[in-house]
Amino acid sequence: MEPEPHRAPSGEEQLAPYAVHGGDSRGRRFPEPQHAFRSPFQRDRDRIIHSRAFRRLEGKTQVFLSGSVDHFRTRLTHTIEVAAIARTLARRLRLNEDLAEAVALAHDLGHTPFGHRGERVLDAELRHTPSGGFDHNAQSLRVVDLLERKYPGMDGLNLSWEVRAGLVKHRTPETRLDGVLIGEEVDLESQAAHLADDIAYCTHDLDDGLDSGLIRGEDLAGVGLWRRARETALAQGGDPGEASFPSFVVRCLIDLLVGDCLAESARQLAGIANPQTARRGFRVRFSPEVKEMAAELREALFRKLYRHPDVMAVNERTGRIVRGLFRHFLKHPGTMGETARQRAADGSVERAAADYVAGMTDRYARRLWNGIRRGTAPEPVRS
Repeated sequence: MEPEPHRAPSGEEQLAPYAVHGGDSRGRRFPEPQHAFRSPFQRDRDRIIHSRAFRRLEGKTQVFLSGSVDHFRTRLTHTIEVAAIARTLARRLRLNEDLAEAVALAHDLGHTPFGHRGERVLDAELRHTPSGGFDHNAQSLRVVDLLERKYPGMDGLNLSWEVRAGLVKHRTPETRLDGVLIGEEVDLESQAAHLADDIAYCTHDLDDGLDSGLIRGEDLAGVGLWRRARETALAQGGDPGEASFPSFVVRCLIDLLVGDCLAESARQLAGIANPQTARRGFRVRFSPEVKEMAAELREALFRKLYRHPDVMAVNERTGRIVRGLFRHFLKHPGTMGETARQRAADGSVERAAADYVAGMTDRYARRLWNGIRRGTAPEPVRS
């Protein structure tokens, strides 16, 4: 008897009717045969993890400059935390966990060095060029479609349509992907990844802010979500006198946000029979009350952390590095890496320079800029 062929375990038997099934994927830009033991979205997840852009996230700033303190989050640890929350939401809502995880893992691949300050600088530099600006969400799609080079005969990672669509975060009714109108409809799995990002950056940036001493618990006394999470922590035996108490409150805050999202999303999904109907509206969401409270928490983070004088001073210095590198490569495109030089020769120098700078880690950008200023710049990397 011939042995039964090794078939890919779907792992999708328990999915809700509104979830996306791997077998229903719209496929890849370059068709590929089904893998022997991985579903399409599992392959996407692995391709993202194995990419150079993913590895470089380890050296990119989340809030505090990468390398400044060993236990502060980087863009990579933030991404891992987003993926963990996205999987929790997907599992409890019976969505496709692999798809939600893949979108979460890829969502920041296009982020610049030095966090959002680097993004704002490149956006300002590109705003009056044919590129029309810079957005890290759009850049993430550019990374997986073009900038990564892993496979013969194609650019990019050749990810599934659904993962790529999940990276198109800011939608309008006219939004298209590969010329196909996708409008404002978003798969539930991508909605879960997007909300997981909101939860992670609010709570984990807050955790780092508390750890740094730039924010104190007393500063958050007027923030409703913090008060509610603190009351939960006290009810569970937390001791305000212990050094671990602020982190315990943050843990309770995560549970509060995830729990509210699950309850509200379940209400929104009741009676939904297919993913086509489900994606017509944002159904993975907070309740109106918690949505308002989350906005209050974000506003407090902006006032107390992101706009703290110490953070702003670092942002000003690092912004000058990004601006200086970008303008240097506009004048001297031959000093970029090999593939960036090729893109500059084939198209826009501005776009190629932005791609090159955006892909850098904080460490490499600082080293390169210092070398350029001293006239001893290191050899360019390939990308």
